Amino acid sequence: MADGLKVVTKNKKAFFDYQILEKLEAGLVLTGTEVKSLREGRCNLKDSYARIRDDEAWIIGMHISPYSHSGYTEHEPERERKLLMHKAEIRRIHRKVMEKGVTLIPLRVYFKEGMAKVEIGVAAGKRQFDKRQDIARRDQAREMKRMEKKFRIK
Repeated sequence: MADGLKVVTKNKKAFFDYQILEKLEAGLVLTGTEVKSLREGRCNLKDSYARIRDDEAWIIGMHISPYSHSGYTEHEPERERKLLMHKAEIRRIHRKVMEKGVTLIPLRVYFKEGMAKVEIGVAAGKRQFDKRQDIARRDQAREMKRMEKKFRIK
């Protein structure tokens, strides 16, 4: 828990499949059982994305499991949830998303000062070639660390 942040979940696949052009922070409109479920860490961002509709931002496909101790009130796990952002910020992002190949991807969900937040990335899809380059770069870095460790003078 660094800087008052409690990370609930991260979308690791997003960094592999997309090139993140810009990151934004947005609040989430949630019900009580959704907040309690998030505090238990029961959230999944796989296959989720954000969309701008009627000057409002929405997150679609984010799965928040039902709260284990809820009585008669339950929430729908994959409902569309409204994102809280300034109107000018939404319009600016909407102009970027109108470009071909640019989309909004949730990168992580976390609590900041007790409030549930989501980090949204303005992302462009990577081609297969770019992904292979990333894998090769990561493998080279891993090999260099291994060699450095092997030949370290004690």
